[in-house]
Amino acid sequence: MSQRFPLPDVGEGLTEAEIVEWRVAVGDTVAVNQVLVEIETAKSLVELPSPFAGTVVALLVAEGDTVDVGTPIIEVSSDAAAAPVVEPSPVVEPAETAPVETASSDSGSVLVGYGTADAGATGRRRRRRGTPPAAAPVAEPAPPGERGATAPDPGAISVPAANGNGAAAQGRVLAKPPVRKLAKELGVDLASVTPTGPGGIVTREDLVAHAEAAKARTLGNYPADPSDPSDDAPDADQPWLATGSVSPDGRRTRVPVKSVRKRTAEAMVASAFSAPHVTVFHTVDVTKTMKLIAALKADREFSDVRVTPLLIAMKAVLLAINRHPEINASWDDAAQEIVYKHYVNLGIAAATPRGLVVPNIKDAHRLDLLHLARALADLTATARAGRTTPAAMSDGTFTITNVGVFGIDTGTPILNPGEAGILAFGVIRETPWVHHGKIKPRWVTNLSLSFDHRLVDGELGSRFLADVARVLEDPARALAWA
Repeated sequence: MSQRFPLPDVGEGLTEAEIVEWRVAVGDTVAVNQVLVEIETAKSLVELPSPFAGTVVALLVAEGDTVDVGTPIIEVSSDAAAAPVVEPSPVVEPAETAPVETASSDSGSVLVGYGTADAGATGRRRRRRGTPPAAAPVAEPAPPGERGATAPDPGAISVPAANGNGAAAQGRVLAKPPVRKLAKELGVDLASVTPTGPGGIVTREDLVAHAEAAKARTLGNYPADPSDPSDDAPDADQPWLATGSVSPDGRRTRVPVKSVRKRTAEAMVASAFSAPHVTVFHTVDVTKTMKLIAALKADREFSDVRVTPLLIAMKAVLLAINRHPEINASWDDAAQEIVYKHYVNLGIAAATPRGLVVPNIKDAHRLDLLHLARALADLTATARAGRTTPAAMSDGTFTITNVGVFGIDTGTPILNPGEAGILAFGVIRETPWVHHGKIKPRWVTNLSLSFDHRLVDGELGSRFLADVARVLEDPARALAWA
């Protein structure tokens, strides 16, 4: 007896999802709750577990396809004898689970790098995105007499090659799971990367160098003659063009709007044209905040967390919300009611390779500074791995966008739908500043607050922003307001 697994609604009433990567192949034996496939919704990457055990009979949807909720995506037989099992090819299995690799920065940025490695199930065969769901060629172990310094790393997994570089001569590319994960998030085809590792393995350095070279190319560098074989037109090596189609003359690329970009566009249009936005600005001397950060970094209690200006700004916002709870609200247009929230789910806007996401720290108002730092670290790590769930992005009450990590002074942010305020936190610069009647070098930043004028009057918005600034100017004030 065989059963078909329909694509489920993974939350928030989503209607469709894209098949990113199959984690099983035809002929594999699967157990209940074993991950079958990774899908991309309009909000996040999600791994779908198997609801039943058996043998994979067919993968009904190809990687890269977008399907509606309820569409059957895989067929599994509970009777092994009835299933047309495909004889598995030899594989080179990882020696152990690959370590998690993350990127970090002292700037407090929540930009993501790449996420957790996936050790995989026994017998799993990996494929490049876009290939049909069929068994892929894999590397065969070298004969005992040929194993040596140039043998493939046992932690590497092979994929079909599409060019003539290194291991491609044998029709495959070798790469470890973390490198393959990073390649997928950067939108780089591993077969286009020149390998330098032992036995023709693509290393992380190879991949990063290839991605940087692709990023450096601009449209102004393309030859005028599109028929010129040296034409370096946009290709899938550039993540923002990876899913697009190039015009015959090579001068344009059309990229379908989907997933996070589509959801972001819909949310921003709805917010911008339904809530009347007003933005107020404040320039702040944050020298005392910078001294506090230096002191906390030397504190043993904070030794296991990153202390950044963003962390202090988050605490300042929470204190200001406590003093002005009217700003922690939403407008219910259907009921013609204002909904005041007696909790703070503090959102942090995060730029990821998939687009902008705004996960929030639940009940942030209950956390002290140390636990707030740990919650921010968890939020950041999850965003880096591309694993932010729909639940983590729902029911936010106020958002902070840290534009300072890009060297930007300030901006006029658009409200996250369902919220009444969003604070933009600008870059902190050492600036000539009048302090106690003398011009001195001081650390200065710019704050901007956008708010929904249906809910927040100019007086309330201005008082709220002034209170955030007062805490950043003198963090000791938090003791009086806590």
